[in-house]
Amino acid sequence: MKKGFYFLLIIIIILILISCEKGEKDMQNNYTLHKDITVTIFWVGEDASEENGYITNTPSAWDEKWTEHYGGIDDPDNRNGYYPAGFIPKENPFYFALPYNDFDENGNRKKEAYEIIPWAKEKKWGNLESMCKNRWIKIIKGDKVAYAQWEDVGPFNEDDKEYVFGNSKPKNTINNYAGLDVSPAVRDYLNLKDIDKIDWQFVDEKDVPDGPWKEIITTSQIYWE
Repeated sequence: MKKGFYFLLIIIIILILISCEKGEKDMQNNYTLHKDITVTIFWVGEDASEENGYITNTPSAWDEKWTEHYGGIDDPDNRNGYYPAGFIPKENPFYFALPYNDFDENGNRKKEAYEIIPWAKEKKWGNLESMCKNRWIKIIKGDKVAYAQWEDVGPFNEDDKEYVFGNSKPKNTINNYAGLDVSPAVRDYLNLKDIDKIDWQFVDEKDVPDGPWKEIITTSQIYWE
């Protein structure tokens, strides 16, 4: 009787250890939740000005004809729901920028990208295929959550890997240490101010729920002339 009891106890302990180990692996596979990050607003076709560090958003870091491919200027003040007034965008109006580019100034993929980007090894990447462009994040403001695709690099930095893929705070100090730019559609869905605070986290495409962010999904890749 005692032998049977001890045998059962050992089995239970083993099962608990296996479950704990699996739980630890699951936690390790989760993407970092970046909390209390300053967010600012930007848009496709935004002119260079003092407010954005004289950086035009007519092109993006990955698309020299971003405004044309989007369908026009994503006017933040003239809206039709989550779309710009006057046209239906050709690409997802729920987009964002984070301060990391997997390509260098010469158009070559950074070697470090394969080591620091969590999903880098999930497939073979083409020579003009960014590991970052079109990836999804969720953006949390209070009890509301929006989802968006990565379509540009910023704010004010393009190599802040410790923040984007790690646990550090943004290196940028402008606009109250802004670490994320989001589109007018994201702003409107979350009722964000021009400079606000949010939490954000990478999510795999399969985990993105239905919502206005899935009405038009961007699939285009790098376009450099």
